[in-house]
Amino acid sequence: MNILANIFSACLLLVQQTPVPKDLPLPLPLPEELLVVLLVVSFLVHILFVNLMFGGALLTLFFEALGYVKKNEDYDKLSLEIAKTTTVNKSMAVVMGVAPLLTINTLYTLYFYTANALTGLMWIMIIPLVIVAFLLLYAHKYTYEALRHNKPLHLAILALAVGLFLFIPLIFLTNINLMIQPDKWLMVKGFVSALGLPNVWPRYFHFIMASLGVTGLFLFWWFSRRAYDFEGTFNTLKLYDLKKRFYSITFGASVAQFLIGPIVLLTLPEKGLSWHMILVIVTGASISIPALVYIWKEINGEPAKIGRRFPWIATCLSFTVIFMGYGRHLYRATSLETHQKLVKQKTEEYRLAVEEARKEALSPQKDTTQVAVLSPGQVVYENNCKACHALDQTLVGPSFKEAAAIYKNDKASLMAWIKKPGKKREGAAMPAQTQLNEKELGDVADWILTLK
Repeated sequence: MNILANIFSACLLLVQQTPVPKDLPLPLPLPEELLVVLLVVSFLVHILFVNLMFGGALLTLFFEALGYVKKNEDYDKLSLEIAKTTTVNKSMAVVMGVAPLLTINTLYTLYFYTANALTGLMWIMIIPLVIVAFLLLYAHKYTYEALRHNKPLHLAILALAVGLFLFIPLIFLTNINLMIQPDKWLMVKGFVSALGLPNVWPRYFHFIMASLGVTGLFLFWWFSRRAYDFEGTFNTLKLYDLKKRFYSITFGASVAQFLIGPIVLLTLPEKGLSWHMILVIVTGASISIPALVYIWKEINGEPAKIGRRFPWIATCLSFTVIFMGYGRHLYRATSLETHQKLVKQKTEEYRLAVEEARKEALSPQKDTTQVAVLSPGQVVYENNCKACHALDQTLVGPSFKEAAAIYKNDKASLMAWIKKPGKKREGAAMPAQTQLNEKELGDVADWILTLK
């Protein structure tokens, strides 16, 4: 059944005129299985800090705006405390992003760079956009005191950074989505066109909810640490209330995932779906259910006991993330499997053709056929006379054998006639061949007179 499925998929690719370029036949620097493990693990670490950076920036903006509206300085302090973690998580996200970026380039070079080229300008713009967003984060973080009395400007700086953070992941998701759909490569006409492909927007909202869920759990732990002087930092905020709020953010975002997740799954192109992948995704989602039950109980339980189940909650959600990351890889691998086989086949055919050409170029020539060398007179004939005169039959003008018989050994008369012909018979008169110099006239006359 697998063989028939692969044959059918290959035929389908050809019918759809899917591009099947040849790859570079270079060996991988490490075993493929090891690179896959490295890709999955390093990506999960990277995306964790990306979630914390993105979610932290959103919550910083939310709490500072809340403090501005309610005229409560404690919310302003809370936003600053979160901002301090965001810039650190930003740096970790950048550092931890090197490994998955290099690994996906190694494993899926052809697909990753094709998607980059098709999204064009927007992909290139990621670097300047990220730089601007990071600079805005630092500008916001270090101007709390300087702009204390100009909150609209301070909030505008952070809002602009958050806006960039909302846009940058959309570029990445669009690229990754396009990467695993070679059958769409001929249809895409740039970044905006790629945005319309199935699954881009569901995955984008899935990412936003994941960022809020992870950040809520992280901030619950961050402000609960014994080393953190909560009472000395805040005047009116209560630790219990803050813990409930962060738990509520995680709970709400996780519940939203149960609504968005099926949409993500249903909008995925069918070619990448497999029972193995679905089982992994469903298992991961199931593991998160006990975590949500624990969070609900802690939110509605005794204030003194809030946080006691935190290790179990964090563990369950961590396993959920691991299963989701593995399911993501399974889908990508299944989706590209047939196309990779076709690319491998074409690459091998190209390699064999190159090898055959190399051998042929290095082997001694066995062809002893002699190439005829034209005389100077024949060259003049080929370039100037052949359209109207043949050697032994009449075309527009008489044959050259007839001309040879008429002039016999009278080369001078023949040259004069060619240079300035008259009209001796019916039909079109021969035009004067003034483009020929004396040597060319002599060469063609000599050659004509040799004809019998």
